[in-house]
Amino acid sequence: MEEPIPPSLLGQEWDVHEASNPQVAMELMGRQKFLVGLFYWDGASHDVHALRLHAEMLHEANNHINWVALLSGVTRSFRHVSRVITSHFYDYHTLPLDAERLAFTLGHAYGMAEIANSFSEGANVLTGGEGESEFAMVGQSPAMRAVFQTIHKVASIDLNVMIRGESGTGKELAAQAIHQLSHRAQGPFVAVNCGALPRDLIQAELFGHEKGAFTGADRRKIGRIEAAQNGTLFLDEIGDLPLDMQVNLLRFLQEKTIDRLGGTNQIPVDVRVIAATHVNLERAVEEGRFREDLYYRLNVLHLEMPPLRDRGEDIELIADHFLHQFANRVKPSIKGFSQPALEAIKSHSWPGNVREMVNRIQRAVVMGEGRLVKPRELGLDQDIPKSILMTLSEARAKAEKEVIERTLSEARNNVSKAARRLDISRVTLYRLMEQHAIDWQGSKDD
Repeated sequence: MEEPIPPSLLGQEWDVHEASNPQVAMELMGRQKFLVGLFYWDGASHDVHALRLHAEMLHEANNHINWVALLSGVTRSFRHVSRVITSHFYDYHTLPLDAERLAFTLGHAYGMAEIANSFSEGANVLTGGEGESEFAMVGQSPAMRAVFQTIHKVASIDLNVMIRGESGTGKELAAQAIHQLSHRAQGPFVAVNCGALPRDLIQAELFGHEKGAFTGADRRKIGRIEAAQNGTLFLDEIGDLPLDMQVNLLRFLQEKTIDRLGGTNQIPVDVRVIAATHVNLERAVEEGRFREDLYYRLNVLHLEMPPLRDRGEDIELIADHFLHQFANRVKPSIKGFSQPALEAIKSHSWPGNVREMVNRIQRAVVMGEGRLVKPRELGLDQDIPKSILMTLSEARAKAEKEVIERTLSEARNNVSKAARRLDISRVTLYRLMEQHAIDWQGSKDD
């Protein structure tokens, strides 16, 4: 960073900001938006650890910048330095300076960053908390635009919400987003998985208990409902709550008070409840597995989370979002998906929805060996469309059949004319038509 910027670069209409160290650079990045950066390292100390540390600091500060390393030829020859360059930099330039070549390198890096940045800005991203959530809701499809709109609407009204959707569609994320956009944002967000609580401990977990309430209760414990005071209680998989506990939950919703297990005093609680389920609660009510009065208490406002397979254009967008998020943190050398991987991603049915995609991409980032993620690393090598898996001989046969069919059509199914245009004998053309099972009508010339 101490190497002077070549004067010729200033003539290329570059807006140059110089920083003497990474800390100053991060301060600059905090004040202004940059798309390309030039990182000079003389390698005098041969401290590769410092180079890696500084590069990682800059990436964490802003992962939308394409960094170009400015190195001496000797420095680049060190194997460990080459590994850092490959992992953390878009490109590199070796000294002595070649202003024209460096300007070209920086221009290319800037252009690619601009394309990537415009792609990411085109997506709607809604997080369930402050800053960038690891599992943010990303989407610009009509289905997700409707979800974002509904979240903003219900967040402003302090009523109970029911979120429906298949497992892995992001129901808890939606609940967190509603909480963060509501006037309760400064209060706690307490999540409870009703299907994961041991049956004999559900009441104590939700309502708390006093000391001595049961064997082993050696102290008072605040329950999940009370812990959500002035905030939001998220009841995930509410359909799995046993009937006897549904009565107690209904009483809390009606009276806005709770009784700790073993206690004698009613405790007022101001909590908004957001429930979620992947089961059909209407059917559960009909079958007597879920209380109808509780259903109506919870289902005041409702939100439907669409499955990933119904979100069309979002699938590639989400995959790209999470790949860059994980790769920037774990393995910056990974730059994207191969074309077969993209085809496999779009062809996969995603039964586990966004959660499945996140898991597959995390694994691919860890196991990936090149700059582009392959279908095998995603575990989707069986989902590549057949057209992508076509062998060279199959591609030749397909092309040959298409040419013969087109030529026959242009010759109005006159085999003699078609053979002359194809520069083959009639016998060969008949054989090829039979080989490719081409349906044709005989002509008067035959």
